[in-house]
Amino acid sequence: MTVTIYHNPDCGTSRNTLAIIRQSGEEPEVIKYLKTPPSRQRLVELIAAMGMMPRDLLREKGTPYAELGLADPKWTGEQILDFMLAHPILINRPIVVSPLGVVLARPSEKVLDILPNPEIGAFTKEDGEVVIYTPDRRAG
Repeated sequence: MTVTIYHNPDCGTSRNTLAIIRQSGEEPEVIKYLKTPPSRQRLVELIAAMGMMPRDLLREKGTPYAELGLADPKWTGEQILDFMLAHPILINRPIVVSPLGVVLARPSEKVLDILPNPEIGAFTKEDGEVVIYTPDRRAG
């Protein structure tokens, strides 16, 4: 079973998500998307699989979001994709793909919804918060 994470090692949420995946027994394919951004087609596929619109995947903090005026509703989904491809830091992360689905793992424990073995026991995030899997957390 293959799990892929679009990862930014400088992001605490992304590091926590990667650690949760590994604690579940999976060794994911790690794509450092700032160095190897997804193609336009792949980005469109990921957004669709998450049931989002391109604007929903935009990251504001620590990006050129404000400088580019991306809060303005005039930008179409296609134009927002263009911005994300030109500035991959605008792609919110981490995105995790598994045979059970695709999620934007914010918060990081959201990844448990798509892991083949989500029963990881207790997991302590970098900030000290403890996450414990419960069987009722899966949406269905």
